[in-house]
Amino acid sequence: MIIAIDGPAGSGKSTTARLLAKKLKFIYLDSGAMYRAVTLFFLNNKIDISNSVEISSALNEIDLSIEYKSNNFDVLIQKINVNDFIRSDVINENVSNVSEIFAVRKKMVELQRIFSSNKDIVVEGRDIGSHVFPDADYKFFIQADIKVRASRRLKDSSTNAKSIDEMCRLLLERDKIDSNRSISPLIQPKDAIIVDTTLLTIEEQVIKLFNIITNN
Repeated sequence: MIIAIDGPAGSGKSTTARLLAKKLKFIYLDSGAMYRAVTLFFLNNKIDISNSVEISSALNEIDLSIEYKSNNFDVLIQKINVNDFIRSDVINENVSNVSEIFAVRKKMVELQRIFSSNKDIVVEGRDIGSHVFPDADYKFFIQADIKVRASRRLKDSSTNAKSIDEMCRLLLERDKIDSNRSISPLIQPKDAIIVDTTLLTIEEQVIKLFNIITNN
C-alpha cells in the first residue's frame, strides 16, 4: 500500500507522515530529504545549476541511498549519512532551484519509485500524489495557516530566521517557487483528502489520517 502525503513547508506533513508510518508499521520515505541531499552535493561540489553538462555529470557521480532504522529515515551520499547537514538555511535557500531541474526530478522520481517498490510505505513531498504515485492507495494534502507554519519552522534550530514575519516571507517565497515551477509543481491532487492542521496537534493529525485509512 502506498500513502501519499503532500503539502507546503511547515504544514506538518513530515512529522505526520513519519508518525503515521510508525503507527501503521509502514516504511517512511521523505522525498524532500532526497532533494535536499542532492542540493548539498551540488553546493559542496560547486555545481553550476545553469550548466546541463555539469548537472548530468554530477547526477551520474552521486551515490544517493537511504536506510531505514527503527522508523528513522536516513539519507546517505557516497555512503555518508547527511541528515545533520540538509536542514540548514543555505539548503533551504537553494533546494527549490535544484528541485525544479528536470534531470534532478527525473532521477529522484525514479529512485523514489525504486525505493517504494513492493513496500507498505508512507511517502511525503510536494508532488507525490500528483506525479510520483498518481495511483496511490490514499492521497492526503496537508495545509495550515501561514503564521502557524512559520511558528513551527521557527522551532527548528537549523533556521536563522528571527521572527514570525521573516519566516512567513521565506515560506511564501518557497511556496511561490514550488507552485509555479514548470515541472511537477506543488498542487493539490483532485482526488486528495484535504487536511487543515492549523488547529490540530501532531497527535491529532496522525490520528485523523490513521482513522481515515483504517476505517475504509
